[in-house]
Amino acid sequence: MYTIFKKSILAPEICLMEVSAPRVASGAQPGQFVIVRVNNHGERVPLTICDFDRVAGSVTIVTQRVGASSRKIFALEEGEAFADFAGPLGMPSEFIHDSDEVLRGKKYLFIAGGLGTAPVYPQVKYLHAKGAHVEVIIGAKTRDLVIMEEEMKQVADQVYVCTDDGSYGFKGLVTAKLKELMDSGNKYDQAVAIGPMIMMKFVTLTARDYDLPLIVSLNTLMVDGTGMCGACRVTVGGKTRFACVEGPEFDAYQVDFDEAMRRQSMYRTQETEADHKCKIGLGNG
Repeated sequence: MYTIFKKSILAPEICLMEVSAPRVASGAQPGQFVIVRVNNHGERVPLTICDFDRVAGSVTIVTQRVGASSRKIFALEEGEAFADFAGPLGMPSEFIHDSDEVLRGKKYLFIAGGLGTAPVYPQVKYLHAKGAHVEVIIGAKTRDLVIMEEEMKQVADQVYVCTDDGSYGFKGLVTAKLKELMDSGNKYDQAVAIGPMIMMKFVTLTARDYDLPLIVSLNTLMVDGTGMCGACRVTVGGKTRFACVEGPEFDAYQVDFDEAMRRQSMYRTQETEADHKCKIGLGNG
């Protein structure tokens, strides 16, 4: 059993959990994910690793309560445990293969949308520890939905917060902030965008105008997490790739975002039905 020894609410419907998982923590790297199950009858749920502590043997995950399975995860409290907590899975971020000397000379920009702030954090933390210069754009609809701002400020050289409604920070989308930074003469060796698929698509279109190297994470496509279900199939560079086993990170300019968004919407009917059953106490999904 994988015990939850800390739970905190980051925003309405979003919680953070630190889970005892020593074996996962010992091998975890930025960019990877885990598969969790609430109980022996529960659905397998892929969640990107938000942080890990090898000494404490803990792995941190962030969950948004949106459907049947996420509601069950959200309902767990400190002292309770997951039946399964498998990982680390997926390919880690490419920069972990670079030497400290190489990373110290690089400047990174991360664009995090909504819940995407969680998987951005371990990457920024890693690069900061290696001496790289890292800036982060955090985007949310409103101030109440901004997460992990203070944690990010501890590991980033600069954090820019954007809200759609202007209730906090820069008023506008992350693409507008990206454009402002680039038009001001900022130069970056690499950018990384993680968030809703539509956000990553338009970040890619914006970054293309500046020839800015860009990586995106397709973690939102994943369902089973092993490649067997085929739900995360996506065309990258004209070839079929599986986000869960060959990603989740890919060169943004090679991704067919329109296809990815169509695939992402394929299971909405089933998710709605499962959520309805869960609310009336009949479903296991």
